[in-house]
Amino acid sequence: MQKNLISLGLMSGTSGDGVDASIIKSNGIDKFESITDKYFEYDSGTYQDIHNLKEKIHDVDTLKDYKTEVDNLERKITIFHSKIVKELNVSDQTIIGFHGQTIFHNPKEKISKQLGNGKLLNQLTNKKIVYNFRNNDISNGGQGAPLAPVFHHLLVIQNNIRLPVCILNIGGISNITIIKDKDNLEELISKDIGPGNCLIDSWVRNNSEKKFDLNGFLASSGNKNEIIFEQAQELYMNRNNKKKLSLDTSDFDISFARGLNLEDGAATLTDFTASIIGEELSLSLKKFKEIKNILICGGGRKNKTLIDKIKENISPKINLELIDKYKIDGDFIESQAFAFLAIRSILKFPISYPGTTGCNFPSKGGEIIEN
Repeated sequence: MQKNLISLGLMSGTSGDGVDASIIKSNGIDKFESITDKYFEYDSGTYQDIHNLKEKIHDVDTLKDYKTEVDNLERKITIFHSKIVKELNVSDQTIIGFHGQTIFHNPKEKISKQLGNGKLLNQLTNKKIVYNFRNNDISNGGQGAPLAPVFHHLLVIQNNIRLPVCILNIGGISNITIIKDKDNLEELISKDIGPGNCLIDSWVRNNSEKKFDLNGFLASSGNKNEIIFEQAQELYMNRNNKKKLSLDTSDFDISFARGLNLEDGAATLTDFTASIIGEELSLSLKKFKEIKNILICGGGRKNKTLIDKIKENISPKINLELIDKYKIDGDFIESQAFAFLAIRSILKFPISYPGTTGCNFPSKGGEIIEN
């Protein structure tokens, strides 16, 4: 019988506003128990530093150019995470799954940079740290993302959700996981399908004092600019990275909405985002007509305007529902996932598969730092 391990997953998403922390107990295979979920907000300075730096880094060269800023912010973020570990007062045996803050992701250049120093976190907390989850997958020909599908599979099976099913995660980037088989992880299919919150958040952040469009209120108050919307769709259709399987927020920008007021810009970007998600969902599910439900998780599920627009853009119509309906907290799935991936890393189990990231073979991952 496989032993249960305790793990704390720390996830700082593309919104860059704070850290989701989740303590779980799991055998790393087919059992999972949630113990604690808590959110820790960054101070305004750290939040601004993250987004200012992300806007400067577009390739490997600029990543090198800003190395001093990257190193300084990485130390600051790592210290913040160490305080979380101490506040949660986890046991000495608890594994720490440390995702860090993604600052640049480009599998083509074989790099995915997360701000987070595992060795420093180990020194500050005296705990076993698992980090650098994406590198092995990229080295094995994968995209390094998405990495949550193996945990999505566990959630679906443990909660007796009808198969086959599609999970739609709307974070900064949107991705899907299609789960067909109860037992075979190699049957999982996952990929990024377009922007999630990144365009809307960037617009709101750059044109107001808000961080995001709460409940889609700004978008619902504005009007879509048809000309700009059509131009944005044309640019997206003719983009150079059509074959790119995994995406980064740097793959998208809001320049086409320049000149619009706050509400109209939010409305136009929300419609644009929903049109891409809807179209990509429709294309992806053509091969899986037996799928009757799409379960939505991630911060974007709270944007009612965005969800309503996605529903309008799916053809044929399919049922979209919040994953929370199944008593699963859609806010903490990713932090729980990295706690689970940390356990799998310790146990030397694969964390990604050819169907989830495009890697050449099932890939183990997570660099382990221990005293």
